[in-house]
Amino acid sequence: MAMPLADSDRELYWDQGYLVLPGLFSADLIDRFEARFLEFARGTELPTKNMVLMRDVMVARGAVVAEDPVHRLNKLLSFEADEELFAYALSVGLLDAVRTLLGPELQTISTNVFNKPPGVDGRHPLHQDLRYFALRPSDGMVGTWTAIAPVNRANGCLAVIPGSHRLGYLPHEEPDWEFLNQGFVGVADVNVEERVHVDMEPGDTLLFHPLLIHGSGRNRSAGCRRAISVHYASRSCRRPEGKRKRAPVIRAIPDESP
Repeated sequence: MAMPLADSDRELYWDQGYLVLPGLFSADLIDRFEARFLEFARGTELPTKNMVLMRDVMVARGAVVAEDPVHRLNKLLSFEADEELFAYALSVGLLDAVRTLLGPELQTISTNVFNKPPGVDGRHPLHQDLRYFALRPSDGMVGTWTAIAPVNRANGCLAVIPGSHRLGYLPHEEPDWEFLNQGFVGVADVNVEERVHVDMEPGDTLLFHPLLIHGSGRNRSAGCRRAISVHYASRSCRRPEGKRKRAPVIRAIPDESP
């Protein structure tokens, strides 16, 4: 269903740095994304081009023995080449909302299925996603994060600091934790008392600015906390010259039909 943002929602996004869209995806679509992720996680489907299945650091180091292949994974990274998962990025309702913020010409710059298993540390420090992207300007990008199962504080929901996108890009550092997943860093000297925890039901979708400070806690439930996510950028964004550690995976979104 087409779903451009109302003026009030657009204003709220730019003021707070995030916006929750309840029930943006149907239960049928969420079930399809879940089933496809499980095929890759269980090894019944081979990873597609550029796809990476990342183990949680505690499993990788042998500190925890996962009960099954799904519980080994921290996330599935880069599903651009899988049409079933990439259907999320092409959904009309999501694209209408994102185009309201960024304009009609879009590209994806990051795709993930996040899978926070129980029984591990699994925290993600409060951070800004702009750290991971070379494109600029920051206002030309938006992250989307859709719950595949109920998400709450008990299983490690996202926590955000409203309005923090207006602070600009802040210094990041590795927290002094025994187990820290690869690439996880946090904003230095952040005030955690300003956090707002975002509970979500399956199909609910969070839109957030790449400078919004956000993170997530431990999963203290019995099941995996799972969500599907894409970062979009306007095709007018530019990347500075220079070598990158990992070549970016970018896919253009087809233009709107006339």
